[in-house]
Amino acid sequence: MQTRSFIHPEIVLVLRRALLGGLALVALWPAARGSNAWLGWMPLWLVLMPACALWVAEGLPVPRLAVHRGGGRRVQARRLRA
Repeated sequence: MQTRSFIHPEIVLVLRRALLGGLALVALWPAARGSNAWLGWMPLWLVLMPACALWVAEGLPVPRLAVHRGGGRRVQARRLRA
């Protein structure tokens, strides 16, 4: 099943450049591998967030491990009577 992306191609290009720039920063600059008081863990914002945004912009499928299979009936907890 092929899905068509509704994202403008220039936005995808910006996301690709942000991802490549983030990868270069994390690989070449040791300070980018650490943590910042305002932003938190830097590789998250430099690599993982642009990668997730690009994944969504490209319209790629959700990984099979993340799909919830809700076919079974759930049992509700009951009170014990003494």
